[in-house]
Amino acid sequence: MIIVRLIGGLGNQLFQYARARHSAEINKTFLKIDLSEFETYKLHKYSLNHFDIIENFDAKGDLLATNEFKEKHFHFDPNYKLITDGTLLKGYWQSEKYFVDISEIIRNELKIKTNISDLGIEISKLISGSNSASLHIRRCDYNLGSYSDQILDALGIEHYRKAIEKLSAAEKDLVFFVFSDDPQWVKENLKLECPVVYVDHNTAVTNYEDLSLMSLCKHNIIANSSFSWWAAWLNNNPAKKVYAPKRWFNSSVRNIDEKDVIPKAWIRV
Repeated sequence: MIIVRLIGGLGNQLFQYARARHSAEINKTFLKIDLSEFETYKLHKYSLNHFDIIENFDAKGDLLATNEFKEKHFHFDPNYKLITDGTLLKGYWQSEKYFVDISEIIRNELKIKTNISDLGIEISKLISGSNSASLHIRRCDYNLGSYSDQILDALGIEHYRKAIEKLSAAEKDLVFFVFSDDPQWVKENLKLECPVVYVDHNTAVTNYEDLSLMSLCKHNIIANSSFSWWAAWLNNNPAKKVYAPKRWFNSSVRNIDEKDVIPKAWIRV
């Protein structure tokens, strides 16, 4: 068996699952999910129950029979396929390179199985019927001083303006669907000439609905957030344009090599 220890928000959990799912697939073995970190970690809750994943939880005592493999660094580890049956995986694994060769499996298993709200259904119809672009702006927990040893900062408004300008030059009749933890700030600071729909009815409990709606958009402008990263990656539009930030981390805090976090087909601005 392969066991993955989950930690972090929904985007982190998706990366951890996808990486472990790959190890289980190439080893022809089964996958188990370890939720022990959530006994003391209270910032986020386990959220993968809303997806059509292989959801087998680690039973007491299983960890005693495993090897441990910890993530060595943030960038892609080319030795990832050396993981053998009977391993516990610990890390964040934020690169599609860990699972890109089983992309079809991951996309199928990361389909939402929980019914979305009536309002979500109405918004999904607007998204499907327009040249839609999601715009994800994450601020509240990224603002300076939000947490100790901060390595992620809220992006400046210029990132979004540049991305909007580039997408608007390439696409006509755009409708922007804005997702943010601070929608009032967005309304006051980012003026859009295209039609805009603010999607602000969801909470942390229903974050899977926001992710699903963003993934339905034809194009995506993402934040330095694994949450909107996954929305863009799960977007099945073959002609999609994805705009991502040039800098993912606050490099002045810690020297992290982020070269593998953004897929090559995406555009960094």
